[in-house]
Amino acid sequence: MPRDNLNELTAFLAVAREESFTRAAAKLGVSQSALSHTVRALEERLGVRLLTRTTRSVSPTEAGERLLRTVGPRLDEIETELIALSALREKPAGTIRISAGEHAADAALWPAIAPLLPEYPDIKVEIIVDYGLTDIVAERFDAGVRLGEQVARDMIAVRIGPDMRMAVVGSPTYFATRPKPRTPQDLTTHNCINLRLPTYGGLYAWEFEKAGRELKVRVEGQLVFNTAALRMNAVLAGLGLAYLPEEQVTAHLANGRLVRVLADWCGPFPGYHLYYPSRRQATPAFSLLVDALRYRGKE
Repeated sequence: MPRDNLNELTAFLAVAREESFTRAAAKLGVSQSALSHTVRALEERLGVRLLTRTTRSVSPTEAGERLLRTVGPRLDEIETELIALSALREKPAGTIRISAGEHAADAALWPAIAPLLPEYPDIKVEIIVDYGLTDIVAERFDAGVRLGEQVARDMIAVRIGPDMRMAVVGSPTYFATRPKPRTPQDLTTHNCINLRLPTYGGLYAWEFEKAGRELKVRVEGQLVFNTAALRMNAVLAGLGLAYLPEEQVTAHLANGRLVRVLADWCGPFPGYHLYYPSRRQATPAFSLLVDALRYRGKE
């Protein structure tokens, strides 16, 4: 339907229902003369008179009554649906895709997302575990999770976790036949469990820092994995040393299943941040998720 036709019908319905050009004009926010011209244009196009006008009153003719009965409810339905759609725009809904590493998904994303979803059944979250530095724009992700020092400057970054520390650990069984390393360089004589990162196309170099001195050590061993779960299984089985997030091994250290070494070389570093393009228009669902993930502890 042409926009002019819809405007004419809306004008006629307002006058017919109010039975007054003055009240209808005030309701529509137009002048009386403009409203009268619009209704007259509708009558001329249809070729019938729709309103009977006197100096004291305005009332629908037989044709006007018919139009009022048939078209009026339909336009009301359209208006109601438009209002409902407008309300839906403000309702948290839709799918949010996030790229994250395995530990970030377990430690930062899942604890915040799990209690949120039952309250908002129209929100869907897709988490893709990826150790590579994924281009979230090219891969059509809404956001990604990285350590603070890895977030590009042209992205908006929101801290979603505390500072982190890594831990070098081994089982008592492993250390029963091998000396504990005293420096990162000593790791070259140990059987270490490696992590392969697809982005770098090679094995991850273990990172250390002490008194301002930074070291990256490329270790060797019998096992290479691309998941934290398998590395954990291997170190608990006494098959080598592993380099894992401190939070992930705390319970095993407490119960004696693992032993920590080189703790003085594993300092804190910026924790996980959710990042997304600065030009991204935030939907209600995305804004809600960001707020749920936001870390509110000590920065």
